[in-house]
Formats: sequence, C-alpha cells, structure tokens
Amino acid sequence: MSFLICALKNLPKNMPMKNKILVLSDIDSSTKGILTNALNLAKIVAGEVTLFCVKRPTDIVENDSQLSAMRIINEKFLEIENKIKSVISVLSNDEKIRISHKISFGNLKDEISKQIKATKPDIIVLGKHKSKIFSFLGDNIIDFVLKEFAGTVMITSDKITVKADSELSLGLLNENKNLPKNRFKKTLVSFALKPLKSFQIHNNNAFKNKEDNPEKIIEYIFEEGDNALKNIDNYLVKNKIQLLFVPREKNKIGNLANHINCSLMLTN
Repeated sequence: MSFLICALKNLPKNMPMKNKILVLSDIDSSTKGILTNALNLAKIVAGEVTLFCVKRPTDIVENDSQLSAMRIINEKFLEIENKIKSVISVLSNDEKIRISHKISFGNLKDEISKQIKATKPDIIVLGKHKSKIFSFLGDNIIDFVLKEFAGTVMITSDKITVKADSELSLGLLNENKNLPKNRFKKTLVSFALKPLKSFQIHNNNAFKNKEDNPEKIIEYIFEEGDNALKNIDNYLVKNKIQLLFVPREKNKIGNLANHINCSLMLTN
C-alpha cells in the first residue's frame, strides 16, 4: 500500500505566491548538483522548491511480516529524511526561497503522477536517466513526465551549474528566433550573457526563413547526421553553455539528454 510522508520547512505567513518548482531526485551523489541548479533557477524566476523522493517498498522490504515491513520502512524514511535535511541545510542559504521535501513509498510512476497533480508545479526539474531513481525505467521516465505534465521541464546536469546571475550562459537548439514566448524563457534570457547562441541542425524546416534576427543571436549550423549531437555538444562546451532551450518533442528528448552534457530546458 502506497503512502506519503511530508516534511515542510516553517515559513513566515503572508508570503507572496511564487512559482512552484518540483524536483524529482533520489538521494544519491547527483542530488546536490540537481538541487543546486533548481535553487539557482528558483532565484531567477522567483520560485519555491519541493524535493520529491520516491522509493519502491519492494526495494526496501524483503520480509513478508507486516510489522517487520513497517518497521523497516519507518527506519528507511528516517534515514532518507536525515540525508535530505543534510543536503538542504548546506544549500539553502537564501531564506527567501521556500524549500520543502516529500518522501513517498510506492510505485514510481504512480507516485510521481500523484505528486504532479497535488503540487501543480510551474516547473519540473529532474536529473538525467543515469540518476539512480530512474535507472530501472531507462529513458522512458522523461517521456512519462512530458506526458503527465504540460508545463516547463528542466533536465539538469549535476556537473554544470546554472548560475543565478548575469553571467548565465544560454543556448537555443532548433528554437524559433522570435524570442521569447515562454514566460520563464523571457526571465532567463534577461539574466543571460549576450549575445545568445543558437545551434541549428541543417535541413530543419523551422529555419528556412532567416530574415530578421532582432535578438542578434550567434548561429551555429550543423549538418544533419549521426554525429550532429556530438558536434553540437562540443560547441556547447566551447561556449560554456550552462542551459540549452529545447522544443518539447516527446520522442526525441531522451536521446538528446543522453548526448548533451549541459542542462536542458524544455519549452512549448
């Protein structure tokens, strides 16, 4: 039976509404990097962060005894909560950012779906598929989140930091140059180092019209083929891109996240 246990940080009353950022991550070596990027994103877009961790009971409990199972789950909950509090205490130095954490035991997809419906986030942040929490689902977790959630999704690198200052280095992959339509993109672009960098794959119909470039974007054109993503990633590294805006294409994001090392921001 699935159940949810929540732990919230006490906050002052009458705080203005902020953008809700839901972070999906296990408590492992990648958590600090993922949460750091989520916190920096929250500073830029005036957000509050909820870290959501879910465990399958079958991964924790092997004994059939109900009392024994409950005891083990309670012990695991305390262990996970202590780890979460330890990570949060190191990273959450800005008291203006709301940080909460939630721990759930149950089916991974079901619990994520319930959490999305309960939280109604403005942005979902998750690590790449190599993150331990998603290892048994493979790349399908990204498609699952995109199916369940129509808003902005950030697939974050745990190694490249998205900075919350004017030096934020942004890139655009196969994006329309009439920027920005997405409200978070508008805010992030205002924090970004100029000019922006655009990475286009040749023969993409979206870029046949190259009339005006009001944003004065620097363009890099790549030949379509097997090495396109590898070549793009090399240029992302050379340009020190921290965050790459990508159109939502549900069947292609998993492969893209696998080849690109920086964080991805998926927008409509």
